[in-house]
Amino acid sequence: MLITFKCRASPDVMMLENLAQYLVGIVGKRLGERGVITHDELGEAITKLETAIHVDKQERAEHDGHFHEGEEGHEHHEIPPGLAQRAYPFLDMLRAAQKENADIVWGL
Repeated sequence: MLITFKCRASPDVMMLENLAQYLVGIVGKRLGERGVITHDELGEAITKLETAIHVDKQERAEHDGHFHEGEEGHEHHEIPPGLAQRAYPFLDMLRAAQKENADIVWGL
């Protein structure tokens, strides 16, 4: 199922439910039938999401440093897109909402 986040300060952001649930969880919310991140909560939400992206990038860099493709016993494997790549549209929406003191809402 697709979840659509709406905010008057930016275009809608749509994402699959599992990613939406993960990102909303990072910023301290639960993905229910309806939800809101109020403009008062945006500063903390942005900080939490930026921190999670930073940690994910560090972990991926460490993984890349230990990955030796082609060596005996090491299979080539695809590394899934990082959190940063998947979270930036949502992070951009949070930042735009903060600039304009707008709330972000979602609902079925």
